[in-house]
Amino acid sequence: MEMLVPPWLESLLSTAFFTICPRHREAPRSECNMFCLDCSSSDAFCFYCRSTQHRDHPVIQIRRSSYHDVVRVAEIQKVLDISGVQTYVINSARVLFLNERPQPKSSTSKGGVSHLCEICGRSLLDPFRFCSLGCKVSSSLLIFLIRFLPTLSKLSRIVIEN
Repeated sequence: MEMLVPPWLESLLSTAFFTICPRHREAPRSECNMFCLDCSSSDAFCFYCRSTQHRDHPVIQIRRSSYHDVVRVAEIQKVLDISGVQTYVINSARVLFLNERPQPKSSTSKGGVSHLCEICGRSLLDPFRFCSLGCKVSSSLLIFLIRFLPTLSKLSRIVIEN
């Protein structure tokens, strides 16, 4: 499993969503729950900013489930390989979590749990490899480091010696 990480993905995973838009704070739908895949320095933005600043851009909407950010599978799978990531049906829509969530206290003992996230160890419902998109990205970065770190360290020694 190798995943090329698009330039917007790390920003998506580190963005704070569901804040009030500073430009439209008085408007009814002013929570920042959208993310632009085209704008390189994209922060979360609201419904109104989308229509004015991101009209023709590919945008995904972030939703909330139990105080954690999720994205609909139908939206994200158009632009990203999400294979291996646990999905859930919430409010009749299939979603996946953007980032790792804390393990519930009742699940701390791994007895009887057969599927665990390869990065954080969270128990999974089905035979998936990751609990979130963030964990899948972490796995890809680890694979990259394991594969290319020896080469990079050789290159840095050559540069330092010359």
